[in-house]
Amino acid sequence: MCMDHSFRCSCGQYEVSMTFKNEILPPETLSALYCPKCSTRVDFNPDTMIRDNGWVIEYDMEIARLMSNSMPAEHLRRLNPDMIFVEDYCSWRGIYPGDHVDSLKEKESIVSMAKVNPKKYITEIKDWANKRTERLMQEGWRKAHERVAV
Repeated sequence: MCMDHSFRCSCGQYEVSMTFKNEILPPETLSALYCPKCSTRVDFNPDTMIRDNGWVIEYDMEIARLMSNSMPAEHLRRLNPDMIFVEDYCSWRGIYPGDHVDSLKEKESIVSMAKVNPKKYITEIKDWANKRTERLMQEGWRKAHERVAV
C-alpha cells in the first residue's frame, strides 16, 4: 500500500505530494525539499540528496538505514538516495511534482470515450501515454526514463 504525503519546499512556494512505497520508510526520511528556485541555494550532497530537473530531495539516510529492514536484499545492498527515489520508497507521486493532478486533467477527454468507443479509447490512451512520456523525458524528468512504452 502506498500512502500520499504532502511536503512544502524550503522556500514555501510549492507543496508536493510524495509517495512512500509500502510505507517501508516513514515520512521523516524526507528531511528537506527544494524547488528549482530554492535549490540554487543548496550545497548538493550526493550522499543524502538527489536532483530531478531542478528539484532537490534531501533524505535523512540514518532514518532510511534504520527503517530499511523490510526492503528486498538487492535494495539493502545499494541503499542510497538514488535507489530510494527510483524505487519509490520516497519519491514524487507520479513522474514529477504535481503529475498526479496534471495527468488526470490531461486525459480527461480521452477517458470519456471509454464507454462510447472502447477500441478508440485504448488506442488514444496508449498514444497519449507514449507521447506524454516522451515529452517528460525531453523535459528531463528522471522517472519518465523508467517508463516503458505501451
